[in-house]
Amino acid sequence: MLLFLSVPQPRPPGARTRARASRVARWRRQRLHRLRGLLRGLRGRPGTGSRRRSRMALCGQAAGAASLPSELIVHIFSFLSAPDRLRASASCSHWRECLFYPALWPQLRISLRVSPAEQPRLEFLMRKCGWFVRELRVEFAAENYLSGGGGPGDGADTGGGGEEVEALQLSTRWLEVLHTYLELVLCVLVSIRNNRNLQKFSLFGDISVLQQQGSLSNTYLSKVDPDGKKIKQIQQLFEEILSNSRQLRWLSCGFMLEIVTPTSLSSLSNSIANTMEHLSLLDNNIPGNSTLITAVELERFVNLCSLALDFCDFTAEMARVLTDSNHVPLQRLSLLVHNVSVMHKSLDNMPNDEHWKALSRKSTGLRVYIMAFDIKSEDMLKILKPSIPLERIHFDSYITCVSGAIVDLISRQYDKFLSHFILMNDVIDTSGFPDLSDNRNEDPLVLLAWRCTKLSLLAIHGYTVWAHNLIAIARLRGPDLKVLEVTEESIDFDQGELADQDVDPVHNLIEQVSLGLGQPWHAVMDIESLSVFTEPNRHFYREMQSFSEGI
Repeated sequence: MLLFLSVPQPRPPGARTRARASRVARWRRQRLHRLRGLLRGLRGRPGTGSRRRSRMALCGQAAGAASLPSELIVHIFSFLSAPDRLRASASCSHWRECLFYPALWPQLRISLRVSPAEQPRLEFLMRKCGWFVRELRVEFAAENYLSGGGGPGDGADTGGGGEEVEALQLSTRWLEVLHTYLELVLCVLVSIRNNRNLQKFSLFGDISVLQQQGSLSNTYLSKVDPDGKKIKQIQQLFEEILSNSRQLRWLSCGFMLEIVTPTSLSSLSNSIANTMEHLSLLDNNIPGNSTLITAVELERFVNLCSLALDFCDFTAEMARVLTDSNHVPLQRLSLLVHNVSVMHKSLDNMPNDEHWKALSRKSTGLRVYIMAFDIKSEDMLKILKPSIPLERIHFDSYITCVSGAIVDLISRQYDKFLSHFILMNDVIDTSGFPDLSDNRNEDPLVLLAWRCTKLSLLAIHGYTVWAHNLIAIARLRGPDLKVLEVTEESIDFDQGELADQDVDPVHNLIEQVSLGLGQPWHAVMDIESLSVFTEPNRHFYREMQSFSEGI
């Protein structure tokens, strides 16, 4: 007699786990489907009234949105934009508690008006996120603080009664701006003083933007902070942040009114300095020959891939340090050349052509970005060494003008690298712009477009650009010239073009340039709409950031 027993076969390894995971995934999909309907109802999307009421009622049910675990709510928030997160958090207190979960805000990019109304909002945000945020970028913008005048103290020596009142009002506004600025900076620094997760820290402030007559007067600062206690507190907080950091890889500070001192970087531990990848220290308020970083201090930053400094601080000894074998190749170098720095500091210690050759050999991918504020032509001839791998250059002038010889030199020396060329002259009298092509057979800007085959951005204001030369530039570079920004008042026409009654010169210019570029083009009508013309410091700082991130 044969007896057949049915022996159950063992399940393959992991079968039960996969079945359970499948059920959990199906349950989560169902839940997410219901929550998407709830979010649409909360955002007020169109639908029947009964359907919206049923979705809103979910918050009050036992199995509704309020009973979801925090991890699932945070996961839902991760798919939403910041405004949608705020709207969704208004559904109930439980969702509101999940809004500022650290995983949802790994980075904060804040642009602040220097206004007392910003302080409570900034305090709330930094109190919620300052202790855990990994990437923090703050830009301070004193909007319209110069309305009615050209800078601090402008008009102070005028004789008219109305002008004296206006100067007094301007002085009062400056004091208010400085006081608010210091309070906002303190708020930011206090909130992150113990943040050890900070990896990227970037600060920009246009309070110390240099005006035509020099830097911001210390008289205003002494009235706001008579004993210098706030400035010292800000400097101590900044050094405390650096000393407490454990993961900092990116440190950038520009035009922040003495927040960085020559001793600030000594607060960084050797382990953090050795792993730093980007360092940007731009502040023209440092007196005398003192610098924010020395060549000896730079030796600690062996993994530095990107560096931004005042040009007068970048010495030949620094170039030698960066060519050492123990340093990784430098990829991006941004240099700010300002007439105030050139007046107080010497150009004798700058790298010569041999130093640039050695640096280029060490770092074959090195690219340089230079911004020049009111630099004389003779100084630019000293600065522009032939071996600099110059990719971007930005001229901004209030008093001096760039000569055609400088433009011609740039097109000859940097034809293999140059991709961005910005030429700005912020003149008050628009009746007579300087003409770079005066007494020349060829226009230097046309030669620039012809020689520099990688040119992708060209922006001009305050210099005469002849219409036929603009057409030639568009035809030479074609679609490779992605951005061509020329202000309307900078464009001039030949008498022959104006005398032709059958052709509208403006319409013909727009048509020919558009055909050359292969895309619609028009002159810049409103200069206020472009930060490259109205806010050169801010434009340079943002471009420097993207320039360094694009390694």
